[in-house]
This record gives sequence, structure tokens and C-alpha cells, in this order.
Amino acid sequence: MKATSLIVILFVLMQGCTMAPTRLPAVPHDMTASAEIPGMPGVRYVAGGDMTELTQVGLQALQREQAYRAKQGHKGPLPPAVFLAISGGGDNGAFAVGLLNGWTATGTRPEFKLVTGISTGALIAPFAFLGPKYDATLTRFYTTLSPKDVIEPRSFIEGVLGDAMSDNAPLLKLTRDSVTEQMLKEIADEYAKGRFLLVATADLDARRAIIWDMGKIATYGGPKALDLFVRIMIASASIPGGFPPMMIDVEVDDKPYQEMHVDGGIMAQVFAYPASIRVNEEAKATGVIRERRLYVIRNSRLDPDWADVERKTMSIAGRAVTSLIHSQGIGDLYRIYATAQRDGVDFNLGFIPSSFNAPHKEEFDNAYMRSLYATGYDMALRGFPWLKAPPGFTSPSVTATGK
Repeated sequence: MKATSLIVILFVLMQGCTMAPTRLPAVPHDMTASAEIPGMPGVRYVAGGDMTELTQVGLQALQREQAYRAKQGHKGPLPPAVFLAISGGGDNGAFAVGLLNGWTATGTRPEFKLVTGISTGALIAPFAFLGPKYDATLTRFYTTLSPKDVIEPRSFIEGVLGDAMSDNAPLLKLTRDSVTEQMLKEIADEYAKGRFLLVATADLDARRAIIWDMGKIATYGGPKALDLFVRIMIASASIPGGFPPMMIDVEVDDKPYQEMHVDGGIMAQVFAYPASIRVNEEAKATGVIRERRLYVIRNSRLDPDWADVERKTMSIAGRAVTSLIHSQGIGDLYRIYATAQRDGVDFNLGFIPSSFNAPHKEEFDNAYMRSLYATGYDMALRGFPWLKAPPGFTSPSVTATGK
């Protein structure tokens, strides 16, 4: 009887294997930096590689900004350049949305020269880039959704033999319905003014972060650009093993390949701009001197949260992974702070206060997200207590009451 059962199980597994997802060949190791999106060259950069091209793109953006201001009749020095970096954090993204919307309500929210996003930050970044007119859209995303609006569970066998334990098709549909061709046109218009929107994903084959110039993608327009734009947003938020990877078609020397892109958070929890780019020196070399401010929103608490860990494999493993992500996030803040200090950029850090302890029953817990949104909103309304340095340089003393 046992032998028969084993045969049946093996038969099922073998049948499942024949239905495993397939893909085109991965880009060879030595060609990673040469891969391009068919018909849309110049929209991506390999993080940690040669940033000469991205530096030149930044200088070209500065020229576009100057030309736009001259056309509008503006004279004199350039205004401060304000940067915004939005971290990962899953449904904790409700904090960033509440903060941004509360900032809007104060009447002091600036227009950002640069907006970057990773993971949940990548889902927020395009709307934050376009400003307060999309506040209501973000509010709906992060205060009214439930798990069924984001993920679709798969059976254990489907998960093990497929490419993820759940399907993010609902999130993909929701994003496709919200990111329209009109929105892409608006982003392209802002790109023409010298503004930047960057999103990072992780190329799992190459194990490298890829920085996507979403504004440049928007300039291509049309269904293909819109599809790529949305797929990159979803890829950046696709937790490996939990959600399916996003397969991106690329080419090298006219030969087709396919890259496997997943959550950018496996490479970094947040980023501003590559440390190899010395923004102050590069701008000064062209005769531009201006003030720069950076706001980093970390969708997480920065203090270690205590827990009575069960002596069970999954509890131990889960706690270890959470600790790793927490430590990585702190390290990212140190890196960004050091780069900002070098470049004379005014650093400002916001994060979820240690006093916030609303129950978190499941991922995309609607009640939890509403409470976190309200916390970020109220903190901004009262005048957000931005820190001028990350933990270790100064104590994270934010103690606003969570609701």
C-alpha cells in the first residue's frame, strides 16, 4: 500500500514538472550590461557598474531643466533640487502614503527633482512623482485593499512545482487599471523638464540591481512602453518565492534573451542615486551650484522589535530573515547618508515610530494599513520630525502615538 502511494505521488510530481514555467535563455554573464529593451534603448542601468552613461543622462536632465525654466521666463540661479527616496516594506507602504498626503495638507510638500522607489516604494513612486493630484489614488491603494485584491493563493503542489507560492495577478491587474497612457504622458512631460523617476529591480540571473529610468520609458509612449512600465513596478515588488518573478524580454546584438526580475529589496531596501555619481562635483563642472535636499522614507521601524520566538523551524527562519532585512535597511541608510554628506546634500530621514504597535494579523491587513496611514498623516500634519542622520549618528527618538 505504501509503495502504491509513493508511485502515485511520484506520478503527480512528474506530471507537475512537465507544467513548470519555461523561459528564453538568460543573458550571458559578460553581456549583462549590454542588454537592452527591444525598441527602447537607454532605459536601464546596471547598479554598481559603469555609471558614466547615467552621469551624462543626469547632466542632460540639468540642461533640460535650465531650458524649461528659461522658456518659462525664469532667471537667476536654479532653485533647490529636492530628492525623495521611498523604501520597500510591503503593506508598511501605507506609512509613506500617509506621510506624503499629510505633507500635501500642510501646503509645504515640494516638487521633487528626483523620486526613487524599491518594492512597495516602486508602487508608490510614480504617483508621488506626479504630485498631490494622485494622493487619492495612493490612499485607495493603501487603505482599502485586502489580501484578495493583491494576491491569489496557489496550492502547495502548484507553488513547489511552479515559480511562486502565490500569484500576484490581482495586483498586476490593479496596477494596469491605475497606470494609464495619460499618466505615462504626464511623466514624460515632467521628464522633459529635467525631472527623474527611478525604480530598482533585481536581475536574479546576474544577481545585480537594475535601475530603470521610468521617465525615459514614458517618453516612448504606446502600449509597449506602458506594459513595460507596469511590469517593472510589479517586478520590483515581487518577493522571490512568494510572488512570481517578472520575465523581461531583452536583446543583445539583436539576439533575444529573457531576464528574471524580482523584488529590488533583495539588493537594497532603499536607494537615492548611485554612490559613484558625485552630483555636486559633476554639476559644478558645468557651472551649476545649487542647494540639494534629500528625504528618505523608510517604511519600517528602526528599533529592534522584541519577540518570544517559538522553537520551530519556520519561526526561527522567519525571525532570522526579518532580522537580516532590518540590518540591511540600516546599512542602506548609512550608505545614503555618507553619500549625501560627501555631496553636500541635506539629509532627512523619516520612519515608522517605535510607539506604533497596531496588530498586524496578515499581509495587506486593511485595519493595520489604515492605522499606519493615519500615523504618517498625523505626524506630517504636525510637522514631520525628520532626522538629520540615521541611527548610530543620532538616536531614533520619534515617539508619535500609533493609532
